[in-house]
Amino acid sequence: MTQFSTPILVVDDDALSRSLLVRSLEKSGFVATQCASGSEALDLVKSGESMLLVLDYSMPDLTGAQVCERVRGDSDPAIASLPIILLTAHSGEEHELECLAAGADDFVTKPVNTAILKARIETHLRLHALRAQLREQNAELERARAMHELDLDAARLTQQAILPSRPPTIAGWQLASHFQPLIQVGGDMYDWLRLADGSWLIWIADATGHGAAAALLTTFTKLVFRHAAAEGKTAREILNAVNADVFSVFKGRSFLTAACLVLRPDSGELCFSGAGHPPLLIARADGEIDSVISQAPPIGIRAEHDGTESLVRVERGDTLLLYTDGLYSVKSGHKDRMTPDDVHSFFPPNAASAAEFLQRAVDAMTASAGGEALPDDLAVIALRRL
Repeated sequence: MTQFSTPILVVDDDALSRSLLVRSLEKSGFVATQCASGSEALDLVKSGESMLLVLDYSMPDLTGAQVCERVRGDSDPAIASLPIILLTAHSGEEHELECLAAGADDFVTKPVNTAILKARIETHLRLHALRAQLREQNAELERARAMHELDLDAARLTQQAILPSRPPTIAGWQLASHFQPLIQVGGDMYDWLRLADGSWLIWIADATGHGAAAALLTTFTKLVFRHAAAEGKTAREILNAVNADVFSVFKGRSFLTAACLVLRPDSGELCFSGAGHPPLLIARADGEIDSVISQAPPIGIRAEHDGTESLVRVERGDTLLLYTDGLYSVKSGHKDRMTPDDVHSFFPPNAASAAEFLQRAVDAMTASAGGEALPDDLAVIALRRL
């Protein structure tokens, strides 16, 4: 005989009926207890023991339906979710709907067919166990989600700490930046560094993925750019050194796109090199837009990096734009993604500063998305010669 550990509480004001029912359930392998009123039943369910209730519909103090409604309205979810079967002498669709409306899981008409009642009890005990299991799994998922949020928040604080807090002071130049991760943290990173010969290294990178893993990769990226700046003098040499460090650690399993320029502030000359990254855009003072493309594959894919570099002269009033491909994810009109030509069209005329140029351009581009959230991380640097 199958044994069932969950107790069955039989509630009926008729002593003989409930005794016979308890005896029949016990013979079928159930653990059964009994009480004579709805009030007593409510006191028993408050004991906290999980049980299934078999309630007679017609009782003098509280009907089975009233007991059912009070159980369902309990503030304790464990009590409110107890399985309940109503026993009723009435038949017909209207009465069945009344039982279900009261919150009963099922009903059995009198005289009770014990085989049918046993089958209904087994079904609802099984469903109750599955619901309890689901609640526990949901609680575990919620705990995991909370831990994940804590991890992301820690990663966010770390990434904020390593991102430049303010633009550098470069005589005759203005620099502004914008960082907008998809979630708390992102895979985009940028930085600037004054080199030993007085020139400036300005770089931007976009690591694969999002979240804490991508943020950790960007932290590593900042370290290797700092290391590379001590080894190389040109943009190409610096990216070659960055690639060597990234590949030596990840062996091609992780990669990033990157672009950097080495600027000589006095002359306005710069050396640019890119690796799988969007082109450097130059908004000339006369309204022309120049584009300098990245000609090498992304960083970290191969042990040898065969990058190239371009020499560019920046005149007074020209503004440079370095950015990650999150800018292309912005919708433009009926298009799913923005193109480099679309980016040009959002450059603001007569911006008074690099910061105003950057803010107005980003605002115009994101406004074209109709208020939708960006589907990717976004980092942008604007550099203007005064």
